[in-house]
Amino acid sequence: MIKPWLAIPLMLALAVAIDAEVPRIQAEPNLEKRSKLALDNADQALKLARDAYEKGDLPNTAGLLAEVKASVELADASLKSTGKKASRSPKAFKYAELRTSELLRRMESFAEDMNFADRPMIEPVKATVQHVHDALLDAIMEKSK
Repeated sequence: MIKPWLAIPLMLALAVAIDAEVPRIQAEPNLEKRSKLALDNADQALKLARDAYEKGDLPNTAGLLAEVKASVELADASLKSTGKKASRSPKAFKYAELRTSELLRRMESFAEDMNFADRPMIEPVKATVQHVHDALLDAIMEKSK
């Protein structure tokens, strides 16, 4: 069990570790693996954002939500850069679609748990993740001509 006085420094150390992950993720030469790593980073950042919010740390919450948005955008850009058609090679695209769907569900739950006045900090992140999710789903379902 973590001592209460250790919880905040431990959370800050994890947040720094996540920030240190972004350059490593961007350096990944395999674009599909980069996308997966970025989505994993978004998932972890969302968990930390919820923890920071529960502790009343709004600046850290906003920063971690920005990390979620940037990670999802990186995952989307990485998949687009592969040059593959999602309808012909759906594995990485379907993984990203499922993960963004899961992120959306968790973000909706998080938004409902937030104070009404604090919800504007999560809305643009949800909109970005929703847009990426919808684009992935459209690409996967696209019919070949």
